[in-house]
Amino acid sequence: MFWQAVGAARDLSRAQDIAGVLIRYGFGDLVRRLGMADALGKAGKVLHWQVPDELARLEPPARARRALEDLGPTFVKLGQILATRVDLFTPEWIDELSKLQDAAPAVPFEAVRAQLTEDLGEAPEAAFAALNTQPLAAASLAQVYRATLHDGREVVLKVRRPGIRPTVEADLRLLTRLAEIIDADMPELHRYHPQAVVREFAVSLRRELDFAAEGRSAERIRAHFADHEDIVIPAIHWQWSGERLNVQDYIAGIPGRNLGAVDATGLDRKQLARCGADAVLKMTLEDGFFHADPHPGNVFYLPGNRIAFIDFGMVGRLSEARRYEVATLMHGLVSGDSETVAAILLDWREGEDLGADTDPARLHNEIDAFVDQYKGVPLKRLSLSGMLADLVAILRDNRLTLPADLALLIKAFISLEGMGRQLDPDFDMAGEAAPYLERTMIAHQSPAALARRGWRAARGAADLIAGLPQDLSALLRAAKRGKLRVEVEVLPLKHFGDRIDRAVSRLTVGIVTAALIIGTSIVMTVAGEGLLAGLSTYALLGFLGAVVGGVWLLLSIRRSNKE
Repeated sequence: MFWQAVGAARDLSRAQDIAGVLIRYGFGDLVRRLGMADALGKAGKVLHWQVPDELARLEPPARARRALEDLGPTFVKLGQILATRVDLFTPEWIDELSKLQDAAPAVPFEAVRAQLTEDLGEAPEAAFAALNTQPLAAASLAQVYRATLHDGREVVLKVRRPGIRPTVEADLRLLTRLAEIIDADMPELHRYHPQAVVREFAVSLRRELDFAAEGRSAERIRAHFADHEDIVIPAIHWQWSGERLNVQDYIAGIPGRNLGAVDATGLDRKQLARCGADAVLKMTLEDGFFHADPHPGNVFYLPGNRIAFIDFGMVGRLSEARRYEVATLMHGLVSGDSETVAAILLDWREGEDLGADTDPARLHNEIDAFVDQYKGVPLKRLSLSGMLADLVAILRDNRLTLPADLALLIKAFISLEGMGRQLDPDFDMAGEAAPYLERTMIAHQSPAALARRGWRAARGAADLIAGLPQDLSALLRAAKRGKLRVEVEVLPLKHFGDRIDRAVSRLTVGIVTAALIIGTSIVMTVAGEGLLAGLSTYALLGFLGAVVGGVWLLLSIRRSNKE
């Protein structure tokens, strides 16, 4: 199964590495079910199935996190993406995956120099007045260096690790094939949407490898905050920036995790909490383009109670319609309108149909009970992250999955409230969000917005009517030529048909094998010429054919049981 999926020999060595790490951390059963063990065995690779005692004692989420760390940058990034899918994984998995640190041993500067010179168009010593060759930070995809421009400004250089893209592309190919196998042969994992998650991850990772795209995201958010003096987004120096290099202003501030330094410098924690909340709420509910990973490592506190955001490799986008849906949902939660909440959640489900495990009546009852417990509770006593976490738990229990943009939004809200309460234990996230939710709902129903949507709808209807005669003409021509076809594909029946086909094939081989055995027995009783070692040649050939058929049938049944 996996042997055919790997396809190219260039990926086989990486597949062996992946299988070895999974086995070492106690996921050998997954390796077997994916067919990786058989594939690598055919290639002459030896896998050691012993799990160290220390790792065997770890809980599955911890073992998974350790395995992802050992698998390298692609899988660390995958774990970080999965940590945003609060609708798919339980809190213990989310907490463990959130511990994945995007850090790696630093590559010596001499290994980076040639690529840096190529991207700058000149030697680094010529491009900058000063350059510290000791990295400020070393992550899985990049290293960061501090430098000084010839005009005296301080900048940082984010340099992509040399040779990282081929490794990432090989990992993405293997992940894509593994997701296809899981979707086809592991029905119990369908609710995790493996192919959709891998597609989303591949797009996100390739975008993160393009530092020019990160620079454009930073510039876009910087423009949105041009009139906000309390929010700082570092400027990008495009004359040196590109796909593998990002040069931006250096931020001299207090890291978000160093709350002791915040108190020592006399900054106002409450003001910082409100400032950060306003920034993220503006990005999400007003601008529709937001920093999707606002954790303390990507935040700096500056004099004057200002906040700086860095690292825009992971961003989220929300359309105007989606922002209105979010505002309506939040308003329904606070006002106790369970019907509205349930309707929006059902609209957000991925896929056209509800899963077999989803009962709409049960979902409505659970949401009604959930909303009822918050009726009459003042905003300042509500925990927005707690409400969202409980709501997402209802989705998980009912086998409903959020679209990726909303999963990012909810994770950003939960991270934001957590950071706000670290700064200010009395931080009122729901109260801070209320004005933005109200403005979003009003803006959606404003005359300008209604006119804009009406114009789009009218233009679409006009295009449809204008193209109707041509479409009908093409349909009639196809019908006249006998080319009009209606195709209906029922996937469960197709899967059942495939199983019937395999069963019939095995039954046929079994009948032929049995016939050969009976025929051979009859021929062996006939005396005459053409004997070999006292046996009829035809009898011997029939016996060998029966043996081959029987062995094939047994191997086929064994392989089917494994799958």
